[in-house]
Amino acid sequence: MTLITRRSLLIAGTATAGAVLVPAASATAAPKETGKQITVGSGETYELSATTRVSRLTIAEGGKITAPDGHSLSLTVDGVETGQLLTATGGTATLIQAGTYQGDVVLTVAEDNDVTYETLTFPFRQALYVDGDGVDRDKSVLAAVLGGKVTDALTRDVSITSTGECFDGVFVQDAAYTLQRPTISLTGNGRCDFAGYGAAVVGDGSSTTLVLDGARISNKGVVRTGVIADDGANVVVKNSFVRARNGILPADYQATVETPYMESVPWMLGLDGNVRATNLIGKNSKATYLNSTVFSETWGALSVEGGSGLKLTAINSHVGNTGEYGYGTYAIGDATVRVLGSRFDVGSYATIIAGPAAVVHYGDSTRAAVAALNTELELGLSSAELAAVPVRNTVVNSGHFGYMFFGAGTLTLDGGTVINSERATFLNKGQQTAITVDGSQGARLNPRDQIILQMIELDDPGPVNVNGKMMNVGVYTEPTGDPAKDTTFDVTAVHTTDGAATFTSIKLEGDFYNGMRKGKNMVLTFEDSTVEGVISASEAKHRVSTIDSSTFYELGIVTNTVRAAVNNGAIVRLNSGSTWTVTGTSYLTSLTVAADAAVKAPQGRTLTATVDGTATAVGPGTTLTGAITLTVA
Repeated sequence: MTLITRRSLLIAGTATAGAVLVPAASATAAPKETGKQITVGSGETYELSATTRVSRLTIAEGGKITAPDGHSLSLTVDGVETGQLLTATGGTATLIQAGTYQGDVVLTVAEDNDVTYETLTFPFRQALYVDGDGVDRDKSVLAAVLGGKVTDALTRDVSITSTGECFDGVFVQDAAYTLQRPTISLTGNGRCDFAGYGAAVVGDGSSTTLVLDGARISNKGVVRTGVIADDGANVVVKNSFVRARNGILPADYQATVETPYMESVPWMLGLDGNVRATNLIGKNSKATYLNSTVFSETWGALSVEGGSGLKLTAINSHVGNTGEYGYGTYAIGDATVRVLGSRFDVGSYATIIAGPAAVVHYGDSTRAAVAALNTELELGLSSAELAAVPVRNTVVNSGHFGYMFFGAGTLTLDGGTVINSERATFLNKGQQTAITVDGSQGARLNPRDQIILQMIELDDPGPVNVNGKMMNVGVYTEPTGDPAKDTTFDVTAVHTTDGAATFTSIKLEGDFYNGMRKGKNMVLTFEDSTVEGVISASEAKHRVSTIDSSTFYELGIVTNTVRAAVNNGAIVRLNSGSTWTVTGTSYLTSLTVAADAAVKAPQGRTLTATVDGTATAVGPGTTLTGAITLTVA
């Protein structure tokens, strides 16, 4: 194991000022050098051939310092990376800006670390680059690594600070590496969090196992992400603090859904913001957060984007948003997202489920569950560490909705999970769902607006092609008039594409509305449960007739008028031991009542039922189909 001390980090490869400035062909005069000072005049371009340390650097407007082909150049002053800005919005290259820099000034010439994502190649610069052979000094900006110790297997108690743009803290490529108690602070914009360009820590490659233990990461800037796991890496974050705050978008930035250029959240999710605290991308990548605090200002705390076979896990962690809007986790593709024993304080949603085959589970951090994940996810927790993990339930506090289905997916809530939300627990925007809530261990749903499940049409207007690019300039317009009946769709039958939810051994107080206009049924199954509320097909209307980026917060918020189903069946199955207390007029298309189940009115009121306009008794052991109307008098 190679031990790299603070002194060897700074001295290795450092040359004197007078030996390394090479005028480029366009230069008209040599730079002025006085002792250990460098001055570059306007119109001068100089190529720096080796790492150089000086006490003062002055670059006039129009002057440039560059590195040879195949290399990058980074500036640190007193150990802080600084001065580097992107040369163009949407571009990838950076340049040290004009100005005077004095103190312990180090100009580091490092070998390129080019990372290609889709159509763009990003020229990464990082304080510490680690590969299978350990720390690669030639690709590292070691002058930005302060304090502590660095070896080929781990770093301990180091500090990395950046005030420039697109500078990464640690980049680990196909290696096993541990970061113990690092402090990383990056202020200023990044560029692409689908590649990790400008992130505090990146674990990349299927041979990477990266452990952060006791890390403190605090970033502020556009897409200046805290932790990235990519391309099969296994990233384990424990006992750590990760926070990301929004930056200021370039004045000429145009919001887009094209991921190589995306620097802000698509507003069509009902969100704003321009930085995520973390991101999980690629194929078969894994990210686990144990006993950690992870917060984004808005947008998202624990994100999953694209790829396949991704596994995101939060155990006994505190996750959320410090601003009004944002999500805790995101589940896209076939991602598996697990939240055990954690507290979520989120602006908008605990999880956005974007499908088409995402699997999400919220539950308790039982010893058996954590031990199983330790094996499955190769967390490397010792027996002592496993024994020290307390058993907790999960609590979600959301300023808007509990969960939003933007795509198909499976969601399971069990154990002692408690979901507190201002609006509907489950917001289904026209998607195929399989929701399961098991209340046998105390799980509870507490929507303040008394809506447990709301189904509506997808109100995302989608991007618009502007000069060949997909831009976020669409406008949602509320449909008018009654929906046309689809004679091919059976509102009394269960389809695999329906919005389905099963509730077991739980007491529910709240309403369920299917406000779809197109063919999709709401299928509700109750097992050994009680439900008190309205369950009905409805007409769902937004509060405003049009929604654009300036009113993104109106997305998903509707009022319901109960009405007979058109293409939006409401199918209710009351299985053994279940009771539904109907609190208001409800329009169904199918109702099945088990022999030991019941449908009733609240005390002191009377329930009546009609099927296709004919009065019908509703009692144990009955099955009704058709236009069912339940009224309470």
